[in-house]
Amino acid sequence: MRTTRSNPDTVAPPIGAYSHAVRVETEDAIWIHVSGQIANDPDGTLVSPGDLPAQTERVFENVASILEANRATFADVVKIQSYFTTFDGLDESREIRARHLPSEPPASTAVRVVALVVPDAVLEVDVVAVVPRP
Repeated sequence: MRTTRSNPDTVAPPIGAYSHAVRVETEDAIWIHVSGQIANDPDGTLVSPGDLPAQTERVFENVASILEANRATFADVVKIQSYFTTFDGLDESREIRARHLPSEPPASTAVRVVALVVPDAVLEVDVVAVVPRP
């Protein structure tokens, strides 16, 4: 088994001591654990403070970028967890999410929380993806 940690240049550097992705390579598969992503653009600026639909778009772009850097896509995602501070704009957020996920979506958890670590961030999403070994 081999483990690699990474922070792609296409997303803002982590806010603290963690890696955006941990890639675990086994004999049969490659497991990619993506840390919770908020709506920071690549320079670290929070996009559209308080706006759930706009932040959903940026969060999914960040997750897609990290998956791509690990040679994976949303089709490889087996688990997605979402943390919301508001449900205002939830229907539009769900539509954005559905555009990114495959027709047979992964296992999912959605939780409403009081706050996220970054003020004005209203959504954080983390995923686990599995890519079969060739």
